[in-house]
Amino acid sequence: MDPAAGAFLGLLFLLSAQPWSPVVAGNTYTCDAPLASTLPRESFSSSSELSSSHGPGFASLNRRDGAGGWSPLVSDKYQWLQIDLGERMEVTAVATQGGYGSSDWVTSYILMFSDGGRNWKQYRREESISGFPGNTNADSVVHYRLQPPFEARFLRFLPLAWNPKGRIGMRIEVYGCAYRSEMVNFDGKSSLLYTFNQKSVSPTKDVISLKFKTRQTDGILLHREGQNGKHITLELVKGKLILSLNSGHASLSSPDAHVTLTLGSLLDDQHWHSVLIELLNSHVNFTVDRHTQHFQAKGESSYLDLDYEISFGGIPGHGKSVAFPHKNFHGCFENLYYNGVDIIDLSKKHKPQIHLMGNVSFSCSQPQNVPVTFLSSRSYLALPGTPGEDKVSVTFQFRTWNRAGLLLTTQLQHGPGALVLVLNDGKLQLSLSQPGHPARDVTTGAGLSDGQWHSVSLSLKGNHLSVMVDGEAATVAHSLRGRIDSGDTYYWGGCPDSRSGPGCGGPLAGFQGCVRLISIGDKAVDPITVQQGAFGSFRDLQIDTCGLMDRCLPSYCEHGGECSQSWDTFSCDCAHTGYTGATCHSSLYEQSCEAHKHRGNSSGLYYIDSDGSGPLGPALVYCNMTDTTWTSVQHNGSHLARVKSSNGESPHPVFFKYTASMDQLQAIIDRADHCQQELAFHCKKSRLSASHDGTPVSWWVGRTNETHTYWGGSLPDAQKCACGLQGNCLDSQYYCNCDAARNEWTSDTVVLSHKEHLPVTQVAMRDTGQPHSEAAYALGPLLCWGDNSFWNSASFNTETSYLHFPTFRGELSADVSFFFKTTAPSGVFVENLGITDFIRLELHAPAEVTFSFDVGNGRCEVTVRSPTPFNDNRWHHVRAERNVKEASLQVDQLPSKTQPAPADGHARLQLNSQLFVGGTATRQRGFLGCIRSLRLNGLALDLEERATMTPGVEPGCPGHCSSYGHLCRNGGRCRERPRGIACDCAFSAYDGPFCESEISAYFGTGSSVIYNFQEHSNYTFSKNSSSFAALFHEDLTLAGEMATLSFRTTGTPSLLLYVSSFYEEYLSVILAPNGSLQIRYKLDRHQEPDVFNFGFKNLADGQLHQVKIHRDAALVSVEVNQNARRQVILSSGTEFNAVKSLTLGTILEPPGADPDTLRAGARGFTGCLSAVRFGPAAPLKAALRPGGPPGHRARPRGRRVPLRGGGGIRSPGAGGHPPARRWRRWFWTNRWGRTLS
Repeated sequence: MDPAAGAFLGLLFLLSAQPWSPVVAGNTYTCDAPLASTLPRESFSSSSELSSSHGPGFASLNRRDGAGGWSPLVSDKYQWLQIDLGERMEVTAVATQGGYGSSDWVTSYILMFSDGGRNWKQYRREESISGFPGNTNADSVVHYRLQPPFEARFLRFLPLAWNPKGRIGMRIEVYGCAYRSEMVNFDGKSSLLYTFNQKSVSPTKDVISLKFKTRQTDGILLHREGQNGKHITLELVKGKLILSLNSGHASLSSPDAHVTLTLGSLLDDQHWHSVLIELLNSHVNFTVDRHTQHFQAKGESSYLDLDYEISFGGIPGHGKSVAFPHKNFHGCFENLYYNGVDIIDLSKKHKPQIHLMGNVSFSCSQPQNVPVTFLSSRSYLALPGTPGEDKVSVTFQFRTWNRAGLLLTTQLQHGPGALVLVLNDGKLQLSLSQPGHPARDVTTGAGLSDGQWHSVSLSLKGNHLSVMVDGEAATVAHSLRGRIDSGDTYYWGGCPDSRSGPGCGGPLAGFQGCVRLISIGDKAVDPITVQQGAFGSFRDLQIDTCGLMDRCLPSYCEHGGECSQSWDTFSCDCAHTGYTGATCHSSLYEQSCEAHKHRGNSSGLYYIDSDGSGPLGPALVYCNMTDTTWTSVQHNGSHLARVKSSNGESPHPVFFKYTASMDQLQAIIDRADHCQQELAFHCKKSRLSASHDGTPVSWWVGRTNETHTYWGGSLPDAQKCACGLQGNCLDSQYYCNCDAARNEWTSDTVVLSHKEHLPVTQVAMRDTGQPHSEAAYALGPLLCWGDNSFWNSASFNTETSYLHFPTFRGELSADVSFFFKTTAPSGVFVENLGITDFIRLELHAPAEVTFSFDVGNGRCEVTVRSPTPFNDNRWHHVRAERNVKEASLQVDQLPSKTQPAPADGHARLQLNSQLFVGGTATRQRGFLGCIRSLRLNGLALDLEERATMTPGVEPGCPGHCSSYGHLCRNGGRCRERPRGIACDCAFSAYDGPFCESEISAYFGTGSSVIYNFQEHSNYTFSKNSSSFAALFHEDLTLAGEMATLSFRTTGTPSLLLYVSSFYEEYLSVILAPNGSLQIRYKLDRHQEPDVFNFGFKNLADGQLHQVKIHRDAALVSVEVNQNARRQVILSSGTEFNAVKSLTLGTILEPPGADPDTLRAGARGFTGCLSAVRFGPAAPLKAALRPGGPPGHRARPRGRRVPLRGGGGIRSPGAGGHPPARRWRRWFWTNRWGRTLS
């Protein structure tokens, strides 16, 4: 979305968040007058009273007469204090006190409200917090402003907790003002049609506002039509509001042809719900109970070009949408306004613009049923049955989110038989047990844990057992033994502590949810009488209210995670989202190819998530892990395509679609240090620009939809190709090769590297309409290297220094990730404060990192402890996350620590100070060390830019090898870079960015590689030198060496390796004729060689084998395939003198060699050799890679060695290392010494 549109929608959101009541529109008013203190005593009532002087009439704030407040007879959670305001009022605040001069006060309470004193609704703060903070003494006043306010006539205060040394005691006040209300009632068959004048309608704006309440799950609230199927419809479907928009003229393939926006849940609760619809040309704002969805149609779609009439409560019979499936609305509207017109007022006055159809009245009846809420798995409702009846008949309705729970149990008379009704996996299961007979089970229904009301009818009579759910029956007929009579008591929910038997103590917990319309034996049950103690018994119930709430509205599951819920919690299914965590907040993928590389990953396809936990999502790219890490993004047009017959009237445009979205591409490009894309234009009598005036006839378009006409890598301001800037075009009259319009093929190829214009999204050509005119184009992938945030770092040199950034906005989800290294024992990494809330990450102790915060529920800490200190001057990675479900902290690869959030607690983290990095606002406990790659909710902070202007902080932080040096494998050496490391593989037998690419060669018959250990003529060495040449100087004696190699062959005998000296000493490694490994050491030319046979197995089996030989004086250790190991003792000597050369493959008559070595040497080696190393020397690498350390030579002999791929062979110097000075001379000769071309 462009910034202008985003700002516009943001303004609309702010406007829609304001009250839209027509009573106060355009007026400045206060609504905080005390409402309770002026009421007569009769307006106060309660569940009970301790004495006449403790009655509810004494419960006004600051009242001292009577006992100075209300106290119930018994202090328990079933007590309540009620106020009748006389009429519906707008309530904006409440205040509480304890009993005057007493030890009686309430520390927390629930606030409920109602229109008619029935069907109560609980007020929740922050959409989830049920309890209000109460008092800490008897006389102080605790005032709470309600955000948002509500409208009601009756209020109830239900104490939850009180002074443990006293009892419940309350004095209260309610604040607010008068509320104007006009209502209309629809009976499910009626509707209202409003016809308006064309002049009264704005051509650019429609605003509809109303409140409604209903106990039906479905119905049309409003409908307006136009031509060609265009319409706007607001419909209640399964308790949710769906706004359906059809633009009529849009093509069926357009995503805007038919749009549905869904909001709300459980809206059939017979409570008022507010609706606001704003249509502003192609912009739509849809708000239900403070939750808003925004939608903006693409192109010129408008939802305002409709007929000049709108219906409410249903669709008139003469409407165009005859086939539109609908059900009329059954319930009440309040304060219905259409573009500021009071529709209900016009209806009452029988204005001609209004047409009433069916039974429409202007009052709203109160609900007749009484719901019961089962608050916990221990809740139960016990109701007496009808003893003596020879049948069981029970009906009721329930709604729940729990997939399982014990719904109903009863013990039948005349025996220990029982009926048990359970909800199991969203299905109802009825079980009948009788002594001596198998249990009879009936299962019916599906998906009953969807939060909707479901009707149940249970019947047992004669030999028929049946249960009906939502009108669908399941019946089982059996020959039931004995008489079946109704039980004495029916238990809904759980079981009393004193009861045992069927259904109690089983694996299923008690039902949690709502139940209503209970009938036993054809007699309806009034739960109010149960509440009053005249009938039945109960525990943990709320009567005359349904407390079911939708914890998935709004959904806290991010990135498309699917929300599911139970009574007391919700969970997120993050499968196939690319994210993880309790709310699918954390990305599964690294932020860039650079980050993948520094996890040790090799080249390949990877997902990267450039904004981490941000909204963009992961993109699939190819990471080319050379010394410089390249990110490659492919598109659908990488092949060479030819163009013919295009001209100025009909150019040939080509559009490119990438494997990543434009937003993802922009994020990749913005993070990169450099990006480029190759565009090749091949032409034959086809020009890029017209010859007479230079008007371009070909162009390309970048991601900003701007047209560009520069080619060949030239600057955007120059209308020239690269050859034009360099002055070497084929025809000096033109600035592009193609503009010469020659009859032969030529080209202009460009590497476009202006990040602001990349990637190329379209290429257009229109100069191939002439005879024999032709063109072709090829666009390469988008290539980027570098990650300007991964190595972005700052060094904090004093404890009082810090960097500051704008306030961190992470109310519902907040994650912070970064790397740090230090030698200090403690220090604060990040801190942000609010009035009472805060968030902080710190090194609490040398081996402890702590994440602490407070969102209003008290301080919470999560700590990760390490067995080794963190202040070891190595990089450590920290990631902390806090969301509405839990807080987590992970450091490096240590186990993550989590802390669950309190149930129904405060959810929003409210901060207002600056964000402090590396210190605190008090300049105490500052961090000493380095922080890099700091990201908050996926947004990278530029530490280096801020550090350049902050005393005590320096941009950058050297020293990465201590942390990433382990990535350099196989003898590679880590070299420091300002932003990262490089692995120097010069002294390794391997290659690649981490010295992991195996270098191998295939040896044919008669082939060999000779490696000469001799110092270079331009160097002189002492015996103390550490160079290769010094190690293998003629006067140097080796007391030990390490030799390794891998091979694959089927030929025997074979010479794997031969090392000789100037004194006819040698080491030979051969495969004997039977394929066994033989090693010969001759370290004294006057003695016979030591011969060791290692008969592990036949190694000439065509499989890959690894051999490692290590000599320390006379002790030789041999390892084959990393598991078979043997040790032997030499007898011929302990020193290898004046090493001369190493030979792989064929060797002709080595002086002083034993006969077996001579035979194997003459046959040579046929097969593959790889990873050959002798001490610090890598002979194969020296032969196959130009460049390397000075002081040795490798000379292939015989037939030229064909190369076979060994893990990504590449040319030396490609990837960042400058090639070494070419000092070797290569000789490729046959066995007769003739030089081969």
